[in-house]
Amino acid sequence: MKTALITGANKSIGFETARQLAAQGYFIFLGSRDLKNGEQAVARLKAEGFDQLTLIQLNVADPASVKAAREQVGKQTASLDLLINNAGISGGFPQTPSTTEVATIREVFDTNFFGAINVTQVFLDLLKKSPAPRIVNVTSGLGSLTLHSDPSWKYYEIKGAAYGPSKTALNAYTVALAYELRDTAFKVNAVDPGHTGTDFNNHRGPGSVEDAAKIIVKYASIDADGPTGKYFSNDMDGDGDESPW
Repeated sequence: MKTALITGANKSIGFETARQLAAQGYFIFLGSRDLKNGEQAVARLKAEGFDQLTLIQLNVADPASVKAAREQVGKQTASLDLLINNAGISGGFPQTPSTTEVATIREVFDTNFFGAINVTQVFLDLLKKSPAPRIVNVTSGLGSLTLHSDPSWKYYEIKGAAYGPSKTALNAYTVALAYELRDTAFKVNAVDPGHTGTDFNNHRGPGSVEDAAKIIVKYASIDADGPTGKYFSNDMDGDGDESPW
């Protein structure tokens, strides 16, 4: 049975991703910053018949929490097949570049960028023991510098100092990590689930969590011939095609 750790999996896209992977037979380590919310998420999945899962209390912005999570996962499995760095925060909008406080930008980067790196590095030893390890960094179209420079892009006017740049940085890390691991069985990709209606954006996105999770699962389960070091988005054509950086 393949194993997967998903951060921020107690709700929305992360939760639906856990559900879809569980339906494919994965054992899920469901990461949740808040223990109570995580317990409710696990109870929901078990009520649907998915019992191959464990709640992992995990605050990606807290190194001690990440270390404790690694110890907990390591007690249950000798290897990890899949890591999905899904946990993220917006920092609130608007984020005017000239006035957004540096403390706010740091807070967003601590979760969206440094948190994802720390989780990746701490769990890399378990991933290396898998015959086909996969890492998916959940990103956003707002991290694309190419699209942000195109006035015809439908989200051209949505710019900010914290959230978008944190995802741009995550994209850059994805490229670097994929290159480092290029001669191994790893596949490392950045995946944008698209503008999805969740409480993250007050349910203003047109996409569904089911479709959002579907693209994440698609690139989480690619075979040995699949891509690595790429950036895919549901907002390109709704089918998860490659996005410009």
